[in-house]
Amino acid sequence: MNRPVRILIAKVGLDGHDRGAKVIASALRDAGMEVIYTGLRQTPEMVVNTALQEDVDAIGVSILSGAHNTVFPKILDLMKENSMQDVLLTGGGIIPEDDMNALKSKGCGMLFPPGTNTHDIAKYIVNWVEQHRNF
Repeated sequence: MNRPVRILIAKVGLDGHDRGAKVIASALRDAGMEVIYTGLRQTPEMVVNTALQEDVDAIGVSILSGAHNTVFPKILDLMKENSMQDVLLTGGGIIPEDDMNALKSKGCGMLFPPGTNTHDIAKYIVNWVEQHRNF
């Protein structure tokens, strides 16, 4: 039997605004996913280590601080170092469209702006995992 999608939701850096991350975590849980929420002030290393320990299918990073061009590439590098090519890195927050496109070209999955329908986010994650990971 297939196990539910496991996703880690993380807040990286000094950004202390976690309402959006909690809303997403709740919506993904309601969509049938197993959600691990790390809480505030995580480092990229902490996020990747937790993702490895929890054997997640996806990592979702909520970021509002403007550090997305530093945080996402660092997490991607750590994921590559740990052979996590079958794990989706996605996220959302205040990220300009040009930066979203640049991050996607580096290997990030879709990045979502505030106000994105949570059903669309859940559908994207499930579809990506079904295509990239053996259950």
